[in-house]
Amino acid sequence: MNKLNEYDIQFLVKTLQKGEPIPADYKYKLFPTKQKEYELVYAGKMRKEDILANEDGVFPVPLQVEKVFNGEEYPAGDKDWRNMIVFGDNLQFLKTVCENKDPLIKDKVKGKVKLIYIDPPFGTGDEYDGGNGRSAYSAKRKGADFVEFLRRRLILAREILADDGSIFIRLDYHFGYYIKMAMDEIFDRCNFRNEIVINRFKRQLRDLNQFNHATDCIFFYSNSGNVLFNEIFRSRICSFCGQKAEPQWLPMSSPGLRNPPERTILEKVLLPPRGRHWTFSQEKINKMAEDGRIRIENNDSWTDLASNKHKGVPEYLQTEETPVDSNWTDVKGYVRSARYPTENPEELLERVILSASRPNDLVLDFFAGSGTTPAVAEKLGRRWIACDIGKLSFYTMQKRILTIQNSKDLEKPKKKYGKKARSFVTVNTGLYDLQKVFKLKNDDYIKFVMNLFEVEPVNKKIGGIKIDGQKKDGYYAVIYPYWEFKKASVDEEYLEDLHSNIGKRVGGRLYIIAPANYVDFISDYHEIDKTKYYFLKVPYQIIKELHKVQFKKFRQPQSKKNVNDLDDAIGFHFIRQPDVESKIVKKSGNMEIHITKFLSNYLEEETGSELKNFESLAMALIDNDYNDREFVMDEFYFAEDLLPKKKKTEKEDEQNEDEIKEDLKRLDRLVIPLNKEDCGDKIMVVYVDIYGNEFKEVLSVKK
Repeated sequence: MNKLNEYDIQFLVKTLQKGEPIPADYKYKLFPTKQKEYELVYAGKMRKEDILANEDGVFPVPLQVEKVFNGEEYPAGDKDWRNMIVFGDNLQFLKTVCENKDPLIKDKVKGKVKLIYIDPPFGTGDEYDGGNGRSAYSAKRKGADFVEFLRRRLILAREILADDGSIFIRLDYHFGYYIKMAMDEIFDRCNFRNEIVINRFKRQLRDLNQFNHATDCIFFYSNSGNVLFNEIFRSRICSFCGQKAEPQWLPMSSPGLRNPPERTILEKVLLPPRGRHWTFSQEKINKMAEDGRIRIENNDSWTDLASNKHKGVPEYLQTEETPVDSNWTDVKGYVRSARYPTENPEELLERVILSASRPNDLVLDFFAGSGTTPAVAEKLGRRWIACDIGKLSFYTMQKRILTIQNSKDLEKPKKKYGKKARSFVTVNTGLYDLQKVFKLKNDDYIKFVMNLFEVEPVNKKIGGIKIDGQKKDGYYAVIYPYWEFKKASVDEEYLEDLHSNIGKRVGGRLYIIAPANYVDFISDYHEIDKTKYYFLKVPYQIIKELHKVQFKKFRQPQSKKNVNDLDDAIGFHFIRQPDVESKIVKKSGNMEIHITKFLSNYLEEETGSELKNFESLAMALIDNDYNDREFVMDEFYFAEDLLPKKKKTEKEDEQNEDEIKEDLKRLDRLVIPLNKEDCGDKIMVVYVDIYGNEFKEVLSVKK
């Protein structure tokens, strides 16, 4: 601590006694920084130690396999590994990986990820063009909130990278250099490798007081000095205009002196010109001569180091390809024709993945969006994990991997890739299918619910009662073995019996984990002789007393412009299927789906009121030719897309979610158009509510 004089001490004492704030200039006197030479300071910044200790209120949660695709057998050479599409909050997922306990990923991911690529929404509140002058989406987190949102995830990302691993993060001009400073702190400035310049959507707006923005950047960091890096080559381009350039013949000397100075060039020993040296080593010159890339140009004369005069300057021919530098404007920045906003092109990800990984290395993208990273990783023979919080992203990626054989080949873009994807799984984190939980074997159920409620296993008995675990607050937990009883439940008689054996020996509190329908109490705990028995119910009744941060469901967007909104999920939830009534109606030689009922089994979080019909609908996803095995999305409609067409005013073009809900509540039906020619014998529709719950139905189509 910097030394405080007597005046400072008396001033601080009086200030504290009055309950007044301490002036900001005392901050570093009282709490001198232990950072390096600079630090990014902003409101809401948490200590790294607190983030890793889950003091931010976000905890690891179990991973629940939803489905295995493309065969039950593990891929050849990948024993006990399948690639993963993960639905859920990436912060929860990263914490689960860091914890390294979940059996699906234990000792398979943490410390083994060779490459992370992320393209997070830029968090500026800006609207991004979706064509015809309409906005495609807006990323609404701002300022310090966005920086901290991303920083927390980057801290965890470094924890799971391999020692020789790398991370590439795409950013725009709004917050790029704030994140650069945060990454210098997290990854260490000496591990900064490149700022790579790439294209963004080109705008030609006029009457501005600045230039139109034409580029984004990618910050490339390694996890240590021991970095895996593969040199990448491309066709020669002009250094100034970026256009393709033909190889040129150039003089073979460079400024400065080297020893030894002489080289054998076309079987003749030559000293270099005065004040210069031959550009290449003898070995390189020999190889270039073999390839016909050296000549003597006879028009110019020059004097060598020994004052000998020569006619004809030695020249070399540039190669057809050159190493890729940090200017990547030779590839597309985004796929403009893509239906998913801000889809990264495969050419961009191919360059990233080839430069920082080898075949069978593990690649991770936790802002996966449309799934370009896993698609390219699959084609290049890498293992991969893709995570996103959006249902549209989840099903877009699922389709992209399931139909990858029909996509373009990376080496021959005019041809199809032609190979099915290796076996992969879809995984839920933080939002679970309750039926699958109760179908787990007894030991697997115990492990799942203990991870869910953050209970560390212990092996002990108190008063003859088996204690299953201990929570972080030091109190014990028992798991009610519901499978042993058909009618018995956690009732007052059960608690009295439990209390008579262990009541005074558990420190005033005991947790009981049980299915909700086995718990006879409406309250969250029952007290006997100053011992509180807390019920951790499956599905969970939120107990505010036990959590620093209130549980919060993450929301699905109701319009395209909000598809990339950033959100956090706190805690976990179980799927509650919406109530849906719909039917196919023939109309004018075509077909429509008429939806007359869509109700979610939740109260509105902000108001506590019941949700009205259609109010909670987020989107409808359609497989036009369902094959009875897997859902492959062909079409999707946001709730906003299903509103009746009307003349739009400027204000209506910018409808927010509340306005969309109000419009939805006024309707008695929603209509989804179908093209009969595109439909097979069956179609499958997945309705998604704003909380991520799904209702799936298969409809028969009679042509």
